[in-house]
Amino acid sequence: MTRKPWDLAFTAEPTEVAALRRIMRLHLGIWGLQEVVDEAQLCVSELVSNVIRHVGPGTPATLAVSMSGVRLRIEVHDPDARAVPTLLEANNDSEVGRGMALVDAIADRWGVQLCLDRKVTWCELATRLTSSNVHVADPGARRAQALLECYSGAKPPLRPGSGKLDRAVAEESVIPMITDLLHWLRAHGCDVDEALDHAQTRYDAELGSRIDGV
Repeated sequence: MTRKPWDLAFTAEPTEVAALRRIMRLHLGIWGLQEVVDEAQLCVSELVSNVIRHVGPGTPATLAVSMSGVRLRIEVHDPDARAVPTLLEANNDSEVGRGMALVDAIADRWGVQLCLDRKVTWCELATRLTSSNVHVADPGARRAQALLECYSGAKPPLRPGSGKLDRAVAEESVIPMITDLLHWLRAHGCDVDEALDHAQTRYDAELGSRIDGV
């Protein structure tokens, strides 16, 4: 899986926060990173709210999302290099400093990059990825990957989309394994067509539930 960086210009207004949260959920669903959706949405909310609060409503800003190794990196760019976010010790009654305290508690790390014409407030969230281009959030895909590696004896492991194996080669590796499983079913007196129908139905149901959860 290729997780290409993306960015989105927006105007820092309270009404924009919910839309940015939805966009983040959608993209992370496509990237197979559903396990960090809640944390990512919270970080987006706090980073954008920080711009609204300390730079001002109506500020032109940019949300940029990328992978930093196996971490998810979230950046918010704004044109004011003077209003630098600061982590304060916020108590239960404090209305100041609570946002960055939340980011600090959730993120693996965060920081501020000052440029001539803007500042970039960023944070990085840990994922369960072992490589930035592997889709490990899907348990079925992980089991299939392990099975395919055992079946083919492939070394290094087959990882479609990683650059080591393109889609055409991946299909050429997977189809013989599926064919052999169908032969096994037939040899044991099973109805191959019925098994395929059941597998398709189960796959569609699981895929639908994941899309609904995005």
